[in-house]
Amino acid sequence: MLAENKLVVLKDFIQKSSREEIIWANGYLAGFLAQNETATQIAATPVVTVKPTIIYGTETGNSKKLAAQLQALLKKNKIQSKVVDAFQYSLDKIEKEDFLIVIMSTQGEGDAPQNAVKFFDNLSNSNVNLSKTQFAVLGLGDSSYPLFCKAGEVIDEQLNRLNAKRALAFQTADVDFAPVAENWFKEILDLLQKAGIEAPTAKKEIINTTSHKKSYTGNITHKVVLNDRESNKETYHIEISTEEDIQYEPGDAIGFFPKNKEEEINQIADFFTFKENASLLIDRNIRGLSKKSLTIIGALFGQDITEEKSDLLDILNKYSKPEQVTLDELIALLHPIAPRLYSISSALEAHEEQVHITVTLSTFEVDEIRKTGLCSQFLADYPKETAIDFYIHKNQNFKLPQADKDIIMIGPGTGIAPFRSFLAHRDATGAEGKNWLVFGEQHFVCDFYYQTEIQEWLTTGVLTKLDTAFSRDQKEKIYVQDRLKENAKEVYQWLENGAYLYVCGQKNPMSSDVETTLLEIIETEKGIKREEAVAYLEALETEGRYQKDVY
Repeated sequence: MLAENKLVVLKDFIQKSSREEIIWANGYLAGFLAQNETATQIAATPVVTVKPTIIYGTETGNSKKLAAQLQALLKKNKIQSKVVDAFQYSLDKIEKEDFLIVIMSTQGEGDAPQNAVKFFDNLSNSNVNLSKTQFAVLGLGDSSYPLFCKAGEVIDEQLNRLNAKRALAFQTADVDFAPVAENWFKEILDLLQKAGIEAPTAKKEIINTTSHKKSYTGNITHKVVLNDRESNKETYHIEISTEEDIQYEPGDAIGFFPKNKEEEINQIADFFTFKENASLLIDRNIRGLSKKSLTIIGALFGQDITEEKSDLLDILNKYSKPEQVTLDELIALLHPIAPRLYSISSALEAHEEQVHITVTLSTFEVDEIRKTGLCSQFLADYPKETAIDFYIHKNQNFKLPQADKDIIMIGPGTGIAPFRSFLAHRDATGAEGKNWLVFGEQHFVCDFYYQTEIQEWLTTGVLTKLDTAFSRDQKEKIYVQDRLKENAKEVYQWLENGAYLYVCGQKNPMSSDVETTLLEIIETEKGIKREEAVAYLEALETEGRYQKDVY
């Protein structure tokens, strides 16, 4: 409302003005109001002066991806941040940090991932005063394992010990971590947008977010060794049928909880006088005990156990134990057996009510004694037409793209498993995208897994291109990365045309060698420097066009 005297002046102005002058005045007033509204908005927008540092520790790349996503969100909201690999972070800088964000995965028996071990140890041995630093920690893990997100929890406790202020309670995230991380990111953003207002210190608590894993029971209806007799390997194709409504997608894995052999349990029990509870060893970890576990057992025995990794039976044979140490005391120190995961090699669209896996019997020698992997031997020995329990492990980071997108699949050895699933799915659904498979093993004659199916897919056009690398069929060994080099121009052209790139199999040295080769191809074909090639590949990974399932 205008005051009476101002209204009179306005009416007088209008009566004495031309139409053009009134239009000009209207535009002038509109611009004046808009300018003032913008100024008000700018004044109301908090200026974030804190520049957080995001440290990630990762084994499979998930923490790294989340760190990049968080940085992108902060950048979108005009907040500068820095992302650092835990391996490259210098603890000398930590006292200068205003806000420290840690995204940490957990490996093995609650251990930090390999790239974070040095950061983990340095932080544990540090006595710096972080009273001016705020922090928040997100732990990634798998709730099927006994020490869920333990590495992240330890980092949270260590930062608190050094007097840093906990801005958010320690947050855990299970295998389906995306929605948890998204909500956590929003909380971080909200904290940082409080215009320099220091957030109150969060209480020491753990916010657990675990995914419910549905267990299934099925029967092993088919089991066959894929290798011929001349092979150095023993690789099984196993089919499990179930009458339950099972749900999985190409790229998912299946989880088993293997059991220890009765013979090995009895041998361990023979070292003790009272053996009543020996049956409890059936699902306790007695194989490949870590240095951490061996140190604890050594303390119980009063022995300095020097092995980095060993089976419990070997330790009992080598080191004497006090007579008063009981079997129950030893059992109390042993962790439950962790689940073992295998890539699913079937597709529901092609193999209804079934799940297939491809398993190589793991063999190795310790002190010239042949040993086998616990779960691969468990599955190799498991009788047909006998019930077996399992669960589906969803893998959101190894998924097929839209049906019209091209894919390149690099999978030597049992790394072929998810790609059999990919191809079976695309065949059954009539997907239009092109498919290129690069497979490798030792010998063509005895180690070409799923050869008949692959040749059929080539004949029908489901498989657009196939390259194989049988390393020991000639004097000079040939690997999958050598086939990529031979097809460098085509690899690069597929990527430039939008193809998705997948790698599955052994992490070292295979996936490292493949990645080095990919960088060389991008560097040469695009005519750029190595650091630019690294950025190109990282961009593919961020876009979801470069996915790895390595172990």
